Amino acid sequence: MSPLAILIIALSLVIAGVLALRLHAFLTLIVAAMVVAALTPAAAIQRHEMTKNDVRIAEVLPGGMAATATDRRKTLSPGTTYEVFRISNGAAPVKIASVVPDEADRAPAGSSDKPLQTTRRIEVRSLEAGQQIIAGDLLISPALARAAVKTSTETIGRRVAEGFGRTALDIGILIAMASILGSCLMAARGAERIVFSLQRAIGREQTPLAFLASGFLLGIPMFAEAVFYLLLPLAKAMWMQSRQHYVLLVLSIVAGATMTHSLVPPTPGPLFVADAMGIDIALMMRQGAIVGIVAALAGYAYARWADRRWAIPLRLSAAAAVEDSAAVPGITALSETGAGLPPLIWSLLPILLPVILISADSALESSDWGLPAWLVQAIHVVGDKNLALTLSAAASLVLLACHASGPNKADKIRSTIRESIVEAGEIILVIAAGGALGATLRQAGMAELASAAVPEWKLMLLPIAWGITGIVRVAQGSATVAMITAVGIIGPIALAENLPFHPVYVAVAIGCGSKIGMWMNDSGFWVISRMTGMNEVETLRTASAMVFIEGCVGLAMTMLLASLWPLV
Repeated sequence: MSPLAILIIALSLVIAGVLALRLHAFLTLIVAAMVVAALTPAAAIQRHEMTKNDVRIAEVLPGGMAATATDRRKTLSPGTTYEVFRISNGAAPVKIASVVPDEADRAPAGSSDKPLQTTRRIEVRSLEAGQQIIAGDLLISPALARAAVKTSTETIGRRVAEGFGRTALDIGILIAMASILGSCLMAARGAERIVFSLQRAIGREQTPLAFLASGFLLGIPMFAEAVFYLLLPLAKAMWMQSRQHYVLLVLSIVAGATMTHSLVPPTPGPLFVADAMGIDIALMMRQGAIVGIVAALAGYAYARWADRRWAIPLRLSAAAAVEDSAAVPGITALSETGAGLPPLIWSLLPILLPVILISADSALESSDWGLPAWLVQAIHVVGDKNLALTLSAAASLVLLACHASGPNKADKIRSTIRESIVEAGEIILVIAAGGALGATLRQAGMAELASAAVPEWKLMLLPIAWGITGIVRVAQGSATVAMITAVGIIGPIALAENLPFHPVYVAVAIGCGSKIGMWMNDSGFWVISRMTGMNEVETLRTASAMVFIEGCVGLAMTMLLASLWPLV
């Protein structure tokens, strides 16, 4: 079966399972992964496994017994025997020859003493009967060739389980620690301290802007729904004091939190996309934050216009929730004095610590900056993404232990951790199932669609990624599931192409695409509608329209950055 047909079947299963049958996303994704695995021919699996390193013949030298090979990742070892295979779409790989690489080519004298990273001369040791090497043939080790054949014979369940396990290995600890971090920060009232401090810094009249910034910042470690649950009672309390700008207050929260939810790790969607495409998490944080800030400001501009256009009040049914302290424990109104709130620096520490540690580790990858060896090693240790998030979760736990209110502090800490782990467990299951689907789609040959799917102007791959994600989002409702599905389709295509910009921009475009199409099949739509007291039409023309604008502006900003700051 062709990769395109398998892709269509997979998309149909995901959309029908979530939208029509109302199945849990985990069940839908894992079933789709098993169906894709069952439909994928062994030859496609072999082609996928063999092309992972992608070392190819660049040019055949006169006589046909020597050539140069493209070795961008510096995987070839001089003196080691490799096998040459010819990979053709729809056919099993064919062995052509056995070769041995020479020493790496050297840069011209005086320019650098480091070997070139992309070319290497190889000598042909033996040719298969009737075969000749040509440009584009693939070089792999004999062990990898055997492993590819072995993988193609594995059972459906094993291949799905391997994709599931690899994803859980990469993101499981991160999501669990991020969930603990966000829950402890909220329970300790650290999030309220951040909002209070921002409001005091920029002035009470700029409270909507404080909500925008708070939502954006808190959306990094917390799920978007949790940010909305946290800040909405504050917005309602502000409206009850002023009786003005209710739409602006509500939309400001949504505008900030929704962008970091899809663009800045460690929230599950962008974390999974970055991991699936092999993108450095610090780079994804930085570029996602840049695009997210611009998109959030565009959403804020629309929120101000919508507030003037539609004077929607806080209706009695929604206003009653302000007095219900059970909705958000410990928060019923924005503090006037900051009394009882933890210090700002300790409230910000759990959010900023992973960004600082991971970014520092990333900066030391290219240079040690003259730092002592022991310090460089220490930064590499604490800058590991799993340890950095663990330390940040520990900081939030200490914050909660020091500032938890009530007589039963220990019980509150235990219940907060227990609830956050339960929530994280469900997210991890969904993300890992999405990883299994992505792995089986890649084995089915998604990269082989590159020649048909990627336009000659490579920048257009960004709106293609954006559009695919948007279609899946409109069809099934969940932004995270849309990102998981889309990266399984577009990720292999982007990585197979020699793009003139860094793949991080494809990841960011996927995140922006997940913002369009928030309507009645999205649980977030109903959360906003019911908690704010707005009806369906009001929610569509305010929150849904604003998020759509943010997604479009985010795509435009992503394309601009890819053109002016390609990072390659």
